Amino acid sequence: MHLPKHEIPVRMAVPGATVRQLSDFGEASATLGAEYLSLAAGTDIAPLLVGLEGDLCQSPHWGFLISGALAVSFDTGETEHVVGHELFHWPPGHSVRVEEDAEVILFSPQDEHLAVIDHMKERLATIS
Repeated sequence: MHLPKHEIPVRMAVPGATVRQLSDFGEASATLGAEYLSLAAGTDIAPLLVGLEGDLCQSPHWGFLISGALAVSFDTGETEHVVGHELFHWPPGHSVRVEEDAEVILFSPQDEHLAVIDHMKERLATIS
């Protein structure tokens, strides 16, 4: 799921402040980690996910794409395109390809995502 800012419902607007809130944006029952990613166009994490369940990232993420463009493919066979200034939620079972240089803020269950990152680092060492 991804959504541009202008589609996020305004919950409060007063002079000098606008509060937008999207309800039901996913559930987290674990300690979250915050991540800032700088990704170059052409980056595709799919080869680094091989060996994980379904060869996909199994950690959910919530975040904001500051700039750039991403193609996110899901285990459902669907692909969505996220562009700068959009909020997003990716459930477990996805992969990411960078279409344009991107700056991304992610919030993820820290233990789940660290396991994925460790797996990716091991894969990188074997395919480099």
